[in-house]
Amino acid sequence: MKIKTYSALLLAAALLAARPATPPAPVADLKAQAVQDLQGRYADYRRLALQIWGYAEVGYKETKSSALLQKTLRDQGFAVEAGVAGIPTAFVATYGSGQPVIGLLAEYDALPGLSQQAVPEKRPVAGQDAGHGCGHHLFGTASVAAGIELKQLMKEGKLKGTVKVFGTPAEEGGSGKVYMVRAGLFTGVDAVVHWHPGDENRAMMNNYLANSSAKFRFHGVASHAAGSPERGRSALDGVEALDHMVNLMREHVPQETRIHYVITAGGRAPNVVPDFAEVYYYVRHPNRAQVQDIFARVVKAAEGAALGTGTTMDYEIIGGTHDLLLNETLARALQRNLEQVGGVSYSPEEQAFGQKLQASLGFAVPPVATAATVAPFATRDGGGSTDVGDVSYVVPTVGLEAATWIPGTPAHSWQAVACGGTEVGTKGMLVAAKTMALTAIDLFTDPALRTAAQAELKTDVGTYVYKPLLGDRKPALNYRD
Repeated sequence: MKIKTYSALLLAAALLAARPATPPAPVADLKAQAVQDLQGRYADYRRLALQIWGYAEVGYKETKSSALLQKTLRDQGFAVEAGVAGIPTAFVATYGSGQPVIGLLAEYDALPGLSQQAVPEKRPVAGQDAGHGCGHHLFGTASVAAGIELKQLMKEGKLKGTVKVFGTPAEEGGSGKVYMVRAGLFTGVDAVVHWHPGDENRAMMNNYLANSSAKFRFHGVASHAAGSPERGRSALDGVEALDHMVNLMREHVPQETRIHYVITAGGRAPNVVPDFAEVYYYVRHPNRAQVQDIFARVVKAAEGAALGTGTTMDYEIIGGTHDLLLNETLARALQRNLEQVGGVSYSPEEQAFGQKLQASLGFAVPPVATAATVAPFATRDGGGSTDVGDVSYVVPTVGLEAATWIPGTPAHSWQAVACGGTEVGTKGMLVAAKTMALTAIDLFTDPALRTAAQAELKTDVGTYVYKPLLGDRKPALNYRD
């Protein structure tokens, strides 16, 4: 867990306390207008989100999803630069001019193997493999909605500056934002606001893990597994030897470490010695240096597995993300706006849907009605990773979680996909859009808030010079193949 130093917090507090008094009424009026405008366009944004939910395109393949969001922004007067950072589905949409520059992150990739209809029992969509088990169709739409509302306030002369909506593909393992940071697309941005679907409403103050991922590929010699096994060298043996050694290594790594793998290729027929096999690994830890050290040990294990099985091995770095820097200055401002917006209220039909869905989970869950509440401000431990972490090292970054799933629903589940295809999901999406817009209004109108957030970031980064964990490789556009 990252612990804030007293000096960083005191400096941020001093900068905020020293800001000149500004009349609160105009800002309050802007926020009231933003909430009203977004609510008035709820049906439009609901249709947009559900269209992307139906596309369910995986990382770097989000052609239709990205094009739809880009068109929506162009139609609203944004200048859109597509295909940025060497990624066909990445974009930057810009409206306005001058300072400050406030960025909003938009994601839209789905997960493989999670096809699901919008019903409270497991029922895949025929002919479809992927599903939005992490709610990124809602993520992208809410961010676009907030960006359009800020643009409207600028058009009316009520805000000054620049809003940028960053279309960021392949968050699920593809590290899309890392390439965008590396390409300098966040240079000159004063602050970034993002959000994530979840099962509660809260400011995002949970620590995310640094992550390195790679595909290890073993090459052997094919042969008849019964007639001439001595002539073969099994690539699958290499994968299994690697997996065994890494599983032994788990006892000898820091306890916060997380290591996961899946065998993505292991042969086609039992009576053929496999001449090719592949395993896909993630290594995570709160500290990026530890990730690099543990990953290097996995590489050594892979080399040993190849030596011991008479095969050869190569590997490809697929992704790498930093831990997430928590900007408490911005998070407390966001918390106030989230409390103003409030949580999600369900209709009787939605409550019945939620109760039936909760019954499928098989463990204790919070009451459905807790989606209407906002969690108290608190720092939490977290076990996941996000490429937002790399953004947070170069620009002050703040996020929220909104209840787009029935309370208790885990991410990356068919239950989350089902919620995302209903108003359970889109109602929570609107909570996020409103909160992002209100927080951005604070950032546009309060120079002291921006200055304090920048000071906190500078203290947290210290002498560290940002360097992508995935090196200089090109985007892994086919990592889902």
